Amino acid sequence: MEKFLLKDIEKQARELCEKYNTYHNFLHLSIERKNKIYLTPFTKDVRIPKEWNEDNKYNPFYVYKRRAQIAKSVSRKILNGTYLPNAPILREIPKPNGGKRTISIYQIQDSAVSDRFYHNLLSKNKHRFSSLTYAYRNDRNIHYAIQDIANELRQVPRIFVAEFDFSDFFGSIDHDYLFSQLNQNAFLWSDRDMEIIKAFLKDRKKGIPLGTSISLFLANVVCWKLDRMLEDQGVRFARYADDTIIWSKDYSKITKAFEIINNFSQEAGIDINYKKSDGISLLQSKYIKSEFLNTKEYVEFLGYKISTEKISIKDQSIKKIKKQITYLLYKNLLQPLKVPVVHNYNFPVNDIDKNFLSAISEVRRYLYGNLTESSLRRYLNGTYKMLRFKGIMSFYPLINDIEQLQYLDRWVICTIMNILKRRERELNHLNPSWPNNQFPFNLDKDDLLKKCKTTVINGQKGLLEIPSFLRIHNAIQKGLKDNGIEKVMNPHSGYYE
Repeated sequence: MEKFLLKDIEKQARELCEKYNTYHNFLHLSIERKNKIYLTPFTKDVRIPKEWNEDNKYNPFYVYKRRAQIAKSVSRKILNGTYLPNAPILREIPKPNGGKRTISIYQIQDSAVSDRFYHNLLSKNKHRFSSLTYAYRNDRNIHYAIQDIANELRQVPRIFVAEFDFSDFFGSIDHDYLFSQLNQNAFLWSDRDMEIIKAFLKDRKKGIPLGTSISLFLANVVCWKLDRMLEDQGVRFARYADDTIIWSKDYSKITKAFEIINNFSQEAGIDINYKKSDGISLLQSKYIKSEFLNTKEYVEFLGYKISTEKISIKDQSIKKIKKQITYLLYKNLLQPLKVPVVHNYNFPVNDIDKNFLSAISEVRRYLYGNLTESSLRRYLNGTYKMLRFKGIMSFYPLINDIEQLQYLDRWVICTIMNILKRRERELNHLNPSWPNNQFPFNLDKDDLLKKCKTTVINGQKGLLEIPSFLRIHNAIQKGLKDNGIEKVMNPHSGYYE
């Protein structure tokens, strides 16, 4: 136990140290860039997580140095049955659709214990879970769910769907119901497993802590009976934690599924959020007339928008992507001109606009991760055999809505043109004698695309090329077909919100 726990604590502490070092390095480079374009120097304000001041065992640098002593102490408590995790720090974070979610932040050694027993329990019991539940497993993920849903829906012109949302799923679970599911459904667990589960639930009258690994296993246990009853009813469904979508060609079956959901809600103590639940609808193509009042053309699930014809990025996610790209362009092209005294660096000279290069580079990094236009082309023509995708588009490897991608590419170039016009006006206002008939201000949309693609900077072509949603999509699609979903998806896809 001590040996395994030492490895777990070391792994968690090292990952947190690396994460903090990445933040520190990014902050340093960001300050360096700002001091190039602003006359007033910026100072580096290095912050640490609030919980580090609460207890040293939240500090990964402290824990890493003392990992051997901590592992020895914790493992001894586990073996003699006296282990209890220290009380977590509770943090409230906003939900995407309003309200707040309470996250429990455990000390590093307690997080390591939770993670160790989560993986042990999952390895013994994952075969017990339905193949149609996709959350918190190492053999399923978000994109498998999307793939299965889309494949089912595209085979019919219309189908009944039921969508339900639960209120405070993790915080409402009835403990008696949870333990009854553990005991009645052939799950494998040892006395020590049960001791650890009860230790993490000790100070709670109901609910399981959101923010620690062992709760992920328990969340699937709670829904085991729900999954089985839906299967027995003969409906198809996909469940990711408390996000559930159910579909059937038979209206009577879909209404029975609602009864099953309602009964589960009462037994498990988890209320259905009827305000956010769309209930039962008829999903069909927009070209089909219907005798039903409640129809829809698509369903939204885990960041995707799925219809009977295609898979798209959902509208809310599109808004976030647009907002981020607009911010990156504003930060580089307009914000440096909004200060009392503007640095000469921000004035283009001899067809070279360094701010424009920075803006395009940051937008590309947001969409592509660390990939360049050159690496994309070499991958698409077969020179490179494999790429790792980390940009925002790696969260959506399954989209096939080419019209949406083409629209986004048009939106990007139009937004760039509009901001360049604003930048030109600002520069003219600051210096009326500034020679504005130079790149990139002297070109229309089509010529700007061509010029950016062919411009050579420091011997490299493509540094100014306007990034493309469709281009990165084509590369991801090639990787998807060659290597599968797990090789191209962002490893943090499970945290899509």
